[in-house]
Amino acid sequence: MRSASPYHTALLAAVLSRSEAQEWRHAVLEWEIDACEEDPLLESSCLCGHPELRYLFTIVNTLNDNTLFPIGSVCINRFGREDLSEEASIREHLFRVLHAIEGRQFISLNSDFFSRKLLRFLYEDGAFQPNEFNGFDPEVDYQFMLNMFNMRNEPSPAQARKIRAVIVSSIRPHLLRMLDGRRSG
Repeated sequence: MRSASPYHTALLAAVLSRSEAQEWRHAVLEWEIDACEEDPLLESSCLCGHPELRYLFTIVNTLNDNTLFPIGSVCINRFGREDLSEEASIREHLFRVLHAIEGRQFISLNSDFFSRKLLRFLYEDGAFQPNEFNGFDPEVDYQFMLNMFNMRNEPSPAQARKIRAVIVSSIRPHLLRMLDGRRSG
């Protein structure tokens, strides 16, 4: 690890005490993100001691089923694993999109709300449902959304209607189901 601050020392001790490996570089490979909750009042502290966490992750050791909670995204990033950092970022982004939906904001298919990785995550997580409009093939909606996200020009009125329909009928309900109950406070 880069630094010997009290937070880093506490993180190192917590991870190593619940890992099979006794070296940091090996121990970090044993862990995966299991869940993420939100504490909008910022009343929680990371297992390292850092206060005022908004996003509380639970990580699980894939070798021994030990869990660590709550752990913040800064500590997850300290694992030095791009896959974990990416997943933490996606899960935080999901809460931001949900808040926009709950606040009745207009959600557009742009980088303020979406990314290619987030769209892929939503597809793999089952957000796009088979229906008569996609020929009962959810990949059709995923590919459409990805193509529209990558498009340099403004979508046509018909494309904009379809984007809105996919967000409202597929993504919004999926996020509400997925994130419901994952908020504390």
